[in-house]
Amino acid sequence: MSKLFEEIDYRETPIGPISLRRRRLISLDIDIFEIILGDEHLMSSLFTASEIALAKLGLADLEEKELDIVVGGLGLGYTAAAALEDDRVSSLIVVELLDAIVDWHAAGHLPLDPPLSDDPRCRIITDDFFALAKSVGGFDPDLPGRTFDAIFIDIDHTPDWLLDERSGNFYSEDGLLRLASHLRSGGIMGLWSDAREDASFTARLKQVFGTARAEPVTFNNPLQNKPFTQTVYLARKTLN
Repeated sequence: MSKLFEEIDYRETPIGPISLRRRRLISLDIDIFEIILGDEHLMSSLFTASEIALAKLGLADLEEKELDIVVGGLGLGYTAAAALEDDRVSSLIVVELLDAIVDWHAAGHLPLDPPLSDDPRCRIITDDFFALAKSVGGFDPDLPGRTFDAIFIDIDHTPDWLLDERSGNFYSEDGLLRLASHLRSGGIMGLWSDAREDASFTARLKQVFGTARAEPVTFNNPLQNKPFTQTVYLARKTLN
């Protein structure tokens, strides 16, 4: 049997101390992996339904046979892994701010099987997603100005509950317009949120992109033995 608790790594980062932990849940007889930022639980391998749904729901809205995708926020890697399960995805760029999280994936500390590094379609870059979103060059350092079929984002808790001031005005109409410039006509923007729908944000997405909706993702929380609902926002850039 594995140890009941293990801190795999701890680092100081520009947004606070971050650690990767593994805990044994005796009640479920499983190991879970958690990323902790300061006193906040950022993510857990016990709760991945909405992170996976972010990619699957967004890709389901696309009909193209070859897709170029960006994922903002690496985390435990479940959104990126779900995207790579779709054979239509020809390239995937994952943008992660924190070196520590990139290093944990490279070292094989996380439970993804197969790891993201096994897939040649996937490239992880260490950079500030929000800075790239508002830039002219965009998300591919090798091809400035490149556009994409979908951009999936899982960084902040919600559009108004932010991890860090770097998010800036990303969730405003101006910030979303800048993001839309990196999407191809008909492309999909997807956003994870740790709360039920904020109707005002859905309306803002419609104003910027043309069409938008909020998909509830409900799953059972085995620690509390009750359902919990998070949200995936999806918006499509108006066809030219």
